[in-house]
Amino acid sequence: MNLEAVWHDLECGGYVEDLALWRELAADAGGPVLDVGAGTGRVTLELAARGVDVVALDVDERLLAALAARADGLPVETVVADARQFSLDGRRFSLIIVPMQTLQLFGGRPGRAAFLRCALDHLEPGGVLAAALADAMDCFDDEHDIPPPPETREILGVRYASQLLTVVDDDGRAALHRRRTIAGAEAEDVIIHLDRVSADEIATEAGALGFATEPHLHIPQTEEYLGSTVVVLRAPAGNGGHLRLGSVASGAFRGTGRTCESRQSESFGRTVP
Repeated sequence: MNLEAVWHDLECGGYVEDLALWRELAADAGGPVLDVGAGTGRVTLELAARGVDVVALDVDERLLAALAARADGLPVETVVADARQFSLDGRRFSLIIVPMQTLQLFGGRPGRAAFLRCALDHLEPGGVLAAALADAMDCFDDEHDIPPPPETREILGVRYASQLLTVVDDDGRAALHRRRTIAGAEAEDVIIHLDRVSADEIATEAGALGFATEPHLHIPQTEEYLGSTVVVLRAPAGNGGHLRLGSVASGAFRGTGRTCESRQSESFGRTVP
């Protein structure tokens, strides 16, 4: 049993609100796509099923093993690497995407700078980097003041459940506390830390490295998920191509990020995507 893939699917796999944005960006790019923080393939498989060549990069080989098993016959390649220090032997992409708040997992500004430098080295001239950031870290308010019900799944007669318990500040970062439970076993509490950073701050950091900034894109919040802003950065054009964003409606979306969307009924606190 690939337990890490089970938890990832349970906590992240049901989120679909951002897929239209990644599809449109990939269609406009017209070239290979690098999916950073690909996990078990939520976005990678969506794009590959439409004929897009995708390289799926993730630091966890167990998640990529699940992705590879699901990608049979699709134009997908997996790469196990840390997004802050990867090298793909000179390969370049017309589009690099960073869904589900992966960019907020890199340990602050130094980690983000390391990733941005790697991304710039792997973009075609004029290529685009698009990264989703959580719009808010406060999941509970006067109308949503108790945790959401757990996400559950039964596999071979065994029930798996994951529940967001709370989100608190931890030395300037958001700490998401989750409880994972397997029927008949002791529960495990896990904490995921997200950097608190805005799209404008990312744009400023990227600009210092040579990126140009396009208008932010957005994916709206729903009763189940908080929204996010998608920061869009362009590599220097040089003599290369230029991905056109005209068909991607700026302001028509409000993005999401990687640290796992938790679905919620309308009577419960919204979760950081």
